[in-house]
Amino acid sequence: MIRERAESGVRVLILLAIGTMAGAAAFTHVHDLTVAHGQPDWIGWANAVAVELMAIYLGLEIRARRRDGRPVGLVGVILIAFALLSLAAQVAEAEPSVWGWIVAAVPSLAFLALVKVVLSSAPTTLPTPEPDQPQGDWYDEPQPIKPAPPAPVMPPASVAVLPPVGVVQSNRPQVVGIIR
Repeated sequence: MIRERAESGVRVLILLAIGTMAGAAAFTHVHDLTVAHGQPDWIGWANAVAVELMAIYLGLEIRARRRDGRPVGLVGVILIAFALLSLAAQVAEAEPSVWGWIVAAVPSLAFLALVKVVLSSAPTTLPTPEPDQPQGDWYDEPQPIKPAPPAPVMPPASVAVLPPVGVVQSNRPQVVGIIR
């Protein structure tokens, strides 16, 4: 128990450190690119906040939609668009070389990877039972309610009686069954 808590605490510290540093770098790159292209300083920060926090929000939205069984396609596309926008801002601020682009992309990719890992982890708590529910039924899946079979319909007495389905009439050997 102590080992699990210590490991969990270390994971949270690492998550906060990487998230803080990657987020700061990504925010700064978006801000600097916005300002370099003629926008006021406050709009640079507004753009940085909008671009970077959208990734977190959209990740949370995807998780909630999956939990509710709703489609995630459009939200996933928007998440990819904002991730690419952040990545493009970082690469645009980099030295124009392959290594410059790779190094500049690291904060954005690390930040997105952290969002993905954190949001895709399963909750560790088990659901608590309702007070009036017996303990044995906590994890039983609900059984579908089967409708009652329909009552047989009797044909009127004036209708001719046909032989049962699949019975071949001797005077028509080419017929395999009777179509009703």
